Amino acid sequence: MSIRPLPLHDVDLRGRDVLKEADFSRDELQYLIDLAAQLKAHKRQRTEEQLLRGRNIALIFEKSSTRTRCAFEVGAYDQGAHVTYLDPSSSQLGHKESAADTARVLCRMYDGIQFRGSAQATIETLAEFSSVPVYNGLTDDWHPTQMLADFLTMTQHLQRPADDISYAYFGDARSNMGNSLLVMGAIMGSDVRIAAPKELWPSGEVQELARNRAATSGAQITLTDDPALAVAGVDFIHTDVWVSMGEPVDIWDERISLLRPYQVNADVISSTGNPATKLMHCLPSFHDMNTVVGQQIAARTGMVDGLEVTDSLFESDVNICWEQAENRLHTVKAVMVATLAD
Repeated sequence: MSIRPLPLHDVDLRGRDVLKEADFSRDELQYLIDLAAQLKAHKRQRTEEQLLRGRNIALIFEKSSTRTRCAFEVGAYDQGAHVTYLDPSSSQLGHKESAADTARVLCRMYDGIQFRGSAQATIETLAEFSSVPVYNGLTDDWHPTQMLADFLTMTQHLQRPADDISYAYFGDARSNMGNSLLVMGAIMGSDVRIAAPKELWPSGEVQELARNRAATSGAQITLTDDPALAVAGVDFIHTDVWVSMGEPVDIWDERISLLRPYQVNADVISSTGNPATKLMHCLPSFHDMNTVVGQQIAARTGMVDGLEVTDSLFESDVNICWEQAENRLHTVKAVMVATLAD
C-alpha cells in the first residue's frame, strides 16, 4: 500500500512555537493531526522519510516524564534529528540562570527547545527570548502535545471528524488536562462535557476562552457537578490522576473526598447508554496498588480498587489508553516536522 504524502506546508507552521492550544486555529490543529496520522502510517510501513536530518533539539525537563520524553526522543531519532536531555540537575535553568538567558544560549546551539515543567510563564519566557521553536511538553496550565494525541486517537478510533465526537472529562478540571480538553474541544467543534465539583472547574478565564472559540466552531460546552448529566451518549470518557506531580501529600484527603463521586467505573460507563463508549487516560494512572503511590493511597483512603479509575475497568477492553500513549509519538513528531522541516 502506497501513501500519498501530505504536502508539508498546506498550512505553514515553520518556525512556530507550540505553547498552548489557543494559539492555533482549527485548521492548523487539524493539519497537525492529519500530519501525525500520515507519519504514523509511514512508520508502520517502514516508509518514513527523514525530514529533520542535521537538526538538534534540547529537551528541558523540570518534571519527570515517561511518554513525553520518549515521544520526543524517538520522534527525533526517527526523523534523523539529535536530542540533548536536560533534567533538573543538568542545567542552570531557574537556579543560576534565568529562562530568558537559557533561551538565548540554547537557541544558538539548537533548532528547537522542548520544556516540561510547572509554570506556563517559564515557557512563555523561553519562547519570547528564543529564535527557534519552543514546544510545551506540559505545564501546570496546558498540555498541547497530549491534546493532539487525544484527538488523533478519538478521530481514528471512530473514523469521524472532531466536530462529530462527544467526550466527558471526569476529575480535577483546574488542571492542564481539564483546561486543554475544554479549550481544544471548543476549537475543534466537539461536544465537550466537564464533570467536576464546582471548586475544581477551570478558571473563569479559561471558560470564557472556550466559549469564545466554541461560538466560532459550533462546539457544545457543558460544565456540571452532576456526573450523570455529563455522560449521556458520550463516545469517550477522559480522566486523570486526582493528585498531580509536585502537590503535597497533605492535600490528598481533601481532594479525594471531593472527587470520590467522579471515579470512572463500570457503572459510569454503563450510564452513558452508549455501548461503544471508551475510556481514555493520559497516564500514569493510580488504578491499582502496584506502585508506591498506589499503596500509599490505598493505605490512606481504603480505596483498593483504584482511585480515578477502577482497576477492573482500566484492565478491560473499554480502555484505549495504550493507543493514546502511542499517539504521543506520532503527534510530537508531527509538531517537530511541521515547525522544523524545510
